[in-house]
Amino acid sequence: MAGSEAAWQAANAGVPVTIHEMRPKVGTFAHQTGLLGEMVCSNSFRSDDSEQNAVGLLHWEMRAANGLIMATADKHRLPAGGALAVDRDPFAQSVTDALHAHPLIDVEYGEITELPKDGHWIVATGPLTSGSLAEAIAAQTGAEALAFFDAIAPIIYFDSINMDKAWMQSRYDKGETEEERTAYLNCPMTKDEYEAFIDALLAADKTEFREGETAGYFDGCLPIEVMAERGRETLRFGPMKPVGLTNANDPAVKPYAVVQLRRDNKLGTLYNIVGFQTKMKYGAQTTVLKMIPGLEDASFARLGGIHRNSFINSPTLLDDQMRLRSQPNIRFAGQITGVEGYVESAAMGMLAGRMAVAEITGTPVQAPPNTTAMGALITHITGGADAKTFQPMNVNFGLFPPVDGLKAGRRGRKDRYKAYTDRAKADWQAWLDTSVVPA
Repeated sequence: MAGSEAAWQAANAGVPVTIHEMRPKVGTFAHQTGLLGEMVCSNSFRSDDSEQNAVGLLHWEMRAANGLIMATADKHRLPAGGALAVDRDPFAQSVTDALHAHPLIDVEYGEITELPKDGHWIVATGPLTSGSLAEAIAAQTGAEALAFFDAIAPIIYFDSINMDKAWMQSRYDKGETEEERTAYLNCPMTKDEYEAFIDALLAADKTEFREGETAGYFDGCLPIEVMAERGRETLRFGPMKPVGLTNANDPAVKPYAVVQLRRDNKLGTLYNIVGFQTKMKYGAQTTVLKMIPGLEDASFARLGGIHRNSFINSPTLLDDQMRLRSQPNIRFAGQITGVEGYVESAAMGMLAGRMAVAEITGTPVQAPPNTTAMGALITHITGGADAKTFQPMNVNFGLFPPVDGLKAGRRGRKDRYKAYTDRAKADWQAWLDTSVVPA
């Protein structure tokens, strides 16, 4: 995501770009193809609400900046209530085709194993940076990369789901069209079914870390087993919460818990289980997940898994232009910098591409103000966060400076968020007007 967006921004400003992509020659645990912009976990870019949600605001800023990732996501959008979900394979193919078709972009396939000493480079290798390059980064910076473990949710074939038990409905019937209001597939559980499911989940065989391998989990992508270990009701107040839903097959009975699935492709033949990232071993997954009412005969297009994500300690290693302090011809962008999420990663690629162009053309540009979603993220990773406790971060309004005249607290939250987004949109447009890359 980050490398694709960085290349697009730079090429659109008239600067020739070469993309070095190691896949498919060198694969990773999570990727299935050699396509640029492949989505390996969820197919969702999360909320698209640009007035009340920080990631929705980030969507808005990227669209205003002629972002490739957002334009492609809009082209391959799937019904998902208020979220922006995409048909993942056509999305990745379109990103790849657009970059190959650009007259100023070349794509070379092969692994980069060292940090180049000359030229302008952007390292946007994502969380699954190859071992050789990770070692080169550690050697240059004098510090090993931090790391956390990320997990992938299973994907199920729709025609294997029992619709006599499941039903289609977005939470609180959210959406402007009937298709959006029925974007999610819901599987209800009674109290006894939920308790039995939790017991099985806790007892299931799970992938364990190798000896000497330690890392934390990112809270926004916890395996369901880890959530269950935090308390038996944790899942029922998280991804399995039953609120805002009415069982169309039995409206008089309120479910004790609900498992939601979201469409994963345009055809509607594949659905992923929302929030069900897992580290259960494959055999255990099929057994435990088939305990969910409606999924008794489920057929899996992809089982879940867990992998190690690497990221650098950006507050100590990067300057405010995203350059490596010890080797400033190298910029970092994307999830390797310590942002979390597809959109956040692409956003940092957008900024890295624009900043590289500004330096190459001799027209330096300051980082966007921290009143914008982009600026809040880059401020966080290049000095706003405490380096001693630095961990991956999604964009959120807690990274924004307060709006003058507005009090904190839940009562005024809607007005406060609207004030944040109004200010951000004005400040982002003003920053774009100073950018060397055409909007």
